[in-house]
Amino acid sequence: MEPLLEPLGFPFFVRALIASVLVGVICAVVGSYVVLKGLAFIGDAISHAAFPGIVAAFILGGSFYIGAGIAAVGTSLAITWVSRRGGLRLDTTIGVLFAGTFALGIFLYSTIEGYVGDLFHLLFGYVLGISAEDLMALVLLGGAVLFLVAVLWKELLYSTFDPLAAAASGIPVARLEYVFIALVAVTIVVSLQAVGIVLVVAMLVTPAATAQLMTARFGRMMLGAILVGSGSAVAGLYLSFWFDVASGASIVLVQTGAFLAALLLGPKSGLLARTARARLDPQPTMRPVRPAAGLAPPTAQSVATTTHPMTPTGEQAAPIDPSLR
Repeated sequence: MEPLLEPLGFPFFVRALIASVLVGVICAVVGSYVVLKGLAFIGDAISHAAFPGIVAAFILGGSFYIGAGIAAVGTSLAITWVSRRGGLRLDTTIGVLFAGTFALGIFLYSTIEGYVGDLFHLLFGYVLGISAEDLMALVLLGGAVLFLVAVLWKELLYSTFDPLAAAASGIPVARLEYVFIALVAVTIVVSLQAVGIVLVVAMLVTPAATAQLMTARFGRMMLGAILVGSGSAVAGLYLSFWFDVASGASIVLVQTGAFLAALLLGPKSGLLARTARARLDPQPTMRPVRPAAGLAPPTAQSVATTTHPMTPTGEQAAPIDPSLR
């Protein structure tokens, strides 16, 4: 028990543990909708779009949460607006604005002279260095995201599974889409210090994708994603402390291991599923049919001239075209 209790004696580790679990829960809740909507790519785009806001906040000496939030939310809303108004596919709009905003961040980054270690940590994550003020901001932003998801639970779920029927029933699907994209942006901002810009999409997608391999019910999927997200955050943080390696990378690697385990051994598509289906529905053994005594085996000519049950008696059935098999 000492290896588990020893890190808890350090205040920075306790703050990092609380932050990692919160990020795991928030990303799992929002990520469940992201996976069902097929919007994994937009998470990666918004995380990189937050980079110019982070650099601007660093230059101006402000809070990176405010800078990243403005840039991420603004870009996410612009992606949705341009896609709708311009009649472009969503992935096309994401590609254009994702590249443009990230280029702006690199441009601003190149104007900074001297040491920029804080920005490096935000690229790859450094949750062990989170302060009490940052933890409080994370709690407030994360609590706001979870509150909005709870309030809009039914509307989000309905519009995710059947947007046309949701619109016909009076739900403002277009406005709800803007709200959801903004929630994704805030979730990404919350996760930046834990895993960084480069790996934040894994926190958003991997736990939900892992849970989707285990169950077909949305409620159970979200609960499974929460367990995977928070559990991997704790395990990855301990591994980071024990082996002195990057915390964000450790968390993501644990999540990836859980995903691979579910893929290989899960009840839907893994070895367990195939074994269970084989036991419940065994394939019958095909045995060759021997002709009865006094009857010659059928030939290709006799099969081709056999009368089809749906053709008039005496007519020849059309031969099977092998190209259509």
